[in-house]
Amino acid sequence: MKQYRGMIGSLLYLFASRPNIMFSACMCARFQSNPKQSHLSAIKRIIRYLLGTINLGLWYPKNSTCNLIGYSDSDFAGSKTDRKSTSGTGQFIGSALVSWHSKKQNSAALSTVKAEYISAGSCCARILWMKQ
Repeated sequence: MKQYRGMIGSLLYLFASRPNIMFSACMCARFQSNPKQSHLSAIKRIIRYLLGTINLGLWYPKNSTCNLIGYSDSDFAGSKTDRKSTSGTGQFIGSALVSWHSKKQNSAALSTVKAEYISAGSCCARILWMKQ
């Protein structure tokens, strides 16, 4: 159990430069109090992925434009347990990622359009906050 917590802590440290592992690592972090062998296997799989993609990461070029752009996406009823959708957003200034967000939606969406609408609203709220 102590080894599992240490691996989770190492992955949490990597979030700043590798946001692509955030969702997977956070799912594994939910089981820190009582991890099973399957959870340890998932953590090891994430670490193998990181070793295979060691040259990937965020890149912030010096002379990029200052256009603020946001992207959003969601799945429809992606969670097998409660049928809630997961939303994800990313905000860029020029070509540099400056903010991202991934969260299970508060309520179960009745359609794909509603799930996407909730995700787009979250993205717009973040962009408006950044502009202020």
